Amino acid sequence: MNSIQTDRIRTGQGFLAALDQSGGSTPKALEHYGVSRDSYSSEDEMFDLVHQMRTRIMTSPTFTSAYILGAILFEQTMDRRVEGQFTPDYLWQVKGIVPFLKVDQGLAALEGGVQLMKPIDGLDALLKRAVNRNVFGTKMRSVISQAVPAGIAAVVDQQFAYGKQIFDAGLIPIIEPEVDILSEDKAQSEVLLKQELLRHLDALPAEMSVMLKLSIPSVDGFYSDVMQHPRVLRVVALSGGYSQAEANERLARNPGLIASFSRALAEGLFASQTDEQFNETIAASIQKIYDASVK
Repeated sequence: MNSIQTDRIRTGQGFLAALDQSGGSTPKALEHYGVSRDSYSSEDEMFDLVHQMRTRIMTSPTFTSAYILGAILFEQTMDRRVEGQFTPDYLWQVKGIVPFLKVDQGLAALEGGVQLMKPIDGLDALLKRAVNRNVFGTKMRSVISQAVPAGIAAVVDQQFAYGKQIFDAGLIPIIEPEVDILSEDKAQSEVLLKQELLRHLDALPAEMSVMLKLSIPSVDGFYSDVMQHPRVLRVVALSGGYSQAEANERLARNPGLIASFSRALAEGLFASQTDEQFNETIAASIQKIYDASVK
């Protein structure tokens, strides 16, 4: 692992940009960007269009290490190029931004109040490719919809089992057990989740570090003790469906918690904008998300 990147993630000022929309979420991301589904007739064309969107974001003048610590990429993005370089190399060598890779293959059906990850087929081969592409870490998402202790335990068990496999391959895992912001018992789910997280963190070997990506908690400062755990490199927050303004406002009430926003980052960006309009819009968003992340 790159010690400079590790220190950057551990102590740097800024946030993570989530540019990891997958096949299932790409059509909606493109629609938000003003590209309708009848603008493409194949999956290849769809992925070409979303890479154009991501490239426009990554090459924007404000998309730099002055504000952004890391960027989470979709698997295809890792193998595509930005200004002639593979995307992870462009991010680190040109922008000073640490590259991460989404590795999960989607969610299983809701059962026991949660959605586990589908089995990640071919994970070892993907991790090897990621190391060869100079990726620093990975991200994988589960969802908690109800405060069911057994379900939440199963989510965290699965996340940490894959996390160990990822760390052993030479990458830092971002463990993401998202609590649905619309859940009626969100706060209770977070209590159960924190118990499980701390139990697993306490059991990790001294040489292992993980990152956590969590929903912004119902109780301000709820994850402060988790942030201080010696096995935790950084805790980041997803926007989870909140508007950018509300996500920023909630985030700012949680010192030490930094953003890892996807839809909220791209809010207000449209394919039809001129480069000047596009860059002004994303510059304003980046500044607001940065301010909420660094308090």
